[in-house]
Amino acid sequence: MIEEPKQLTLRAKFPRPTAAQIAAFKDVPTGFVCDAMDGVGGMETAISPLLDTHIAGCAVVGDNCSGGNLATLGAVHVMQEGDVVVVSLKGDQSVAAAGDMVLAMIRNKGGIGFVTDSPMRDLVGIQDVGLPAWCNGLNPNSPYANGPGRVGFDASVGGQIVSSGDIIVADIDGVVVVPHARIDSVIAKLDAVRAAETAMEAKVKSGFSEQSRILQMLNDGRAMMDD
Repeated sequence: MIEEPKQLTLRAKFPRPTAAQIAAFKDVPTGFVCDAMDGVGGMETAISPLLDTHIAGCAVVGDNCSGGNLATLGAVHVMQEGDVVVVSLKGDQSVAAAGDMVLAMIRNKGGIGFVTDSPMRDLVGIQDVGLPAWCNGLNPNSPYANGPGRVGFDASVGGQIVSSGDIIVADIDGVVVVPHARIDSVIAKLDAVRAAETAMEAKVKSGFSEQSRILQMLNDGRAMMDD
């Protein structure tokens, strides 16, 4: 026999990024962050913004059971100012992970955003609250708060493993997870990514279209023109 699990387990003390580390991602496009992580880190395409904005902050993860929101409420309890609440409902599409009241509570505690792998509800109210949120659709059904749930650990959300203490960077293009252990190395690459993007943008605006890789492949025989 196994012992009945607790309905909710809360972990408030997890490694957090510094204010300077978070600030390094301020206004950095998610595409740049992915480029600094070798082209990966973004959540699934279905997870999209309800408001057009940009955020960067520390993830506080709530891992719910399917259809539940007890860990979501626990994450609101544990979160600090400047945090992003990230919750999993195991991708359940039958209920809303949260609505305007939960987002208002996050805002009232100083949170800067909400991310989930399930739908949300109360879109008009969410727009009034003004807290940025990313989800995969809308559904008016309500979740339940019976548990079990875990807060302050990790969860699979949108195809990415998100750990509490990771940095979340999100904008109109989607949500990127920067693992805590990689924060400094990603920051170190951002300047080079910005410089490369700026240089390429200037060339393209000046009329550049040459595909040197294709030309090289044609020259060395890896590609051919079929007349």
